[in-house]
Amino acid sequence: MKADDVFGNIEFSTNLKAKSIRVRILVDGLKVTLPYGISKQSAIDFIQDSADKILKKQEKLKAHTQSNPYFLEENTAISTLTFEIIFTKVSRTDIFFQLKNNQLKIEFPLNSDHKSVVSQKNCWNGIKYFLQKEAKRLLPERTRQLAMNNGFIYSSVKIQSSKTRWGSCSRYKSINLSYYLMLLPAHLIDYVILHELCHTRQMNHSEKFWKEMDTVTQYKSKALRKELKKHQIPNF
Repeated sequence: MKADDVFGNIEFSTNLKAKSIRVRILVDGLKVTLPYGISKQSAIDFIQDSADKILKKQEKLKAHTQSNPYFLEENTAISTLTFEIIFTKVSRTDIFFQLKNNQLKIEFPLNSDHKSVVSQKNCWNGIKYFLQKEAKRLLPERTRQLAMNNGFIYSSVKIQSSKTRWGSCSRYKSINLSYYLMLLPAHLIDYVILHELCHTRQMNHSEKFWKEMDTVTQYKSKALRKELKKHQIPNF
């Protein structure tokens, strides 16, 4: 049995600080970290000995991925702040993207498996380009407006690709916003921006911070925070 036939692509790397074989489980493969002096064959033997456990975790990850609200299916639409994503399968040999009239059309090869992790990633790589472009066009200006309206001072705004949080603020009052914010409705985008602006005054989540948030959200911060938790960042 070849391990990569069962688990998908296996990527090996060596880390001088590693004390044991470490296996990171992905939906379409494994990332294996080896201590210095340990062979790939030793790692493969280790993986095969743990095959049942690894496969169960991998299947769980696959199920989670396909239940993701951002999983692209034929004839389904996903709304962003400025455009709607329309995914269809047509007779062509490559993936085609076109943003026109507030619609991002994705045409996918008819005879290809769009449900595979690789296909979903390829589609989302194209979507991310347009999300980033729109985020850079709109979010810095929206931050400036909200800061001016509420008396905040910040040093800069950067648009990033963070998948772990919607935004952050440094101690130097530099605000970082994930371009995935464009997948949220406008009032939640404002909530995230205001959250980071409040951190320019309170670099914590103390009672003073939440009083600031209540003030700038007309006492809706708790409800908005609860609503935001219902949304997730795509994991592709």
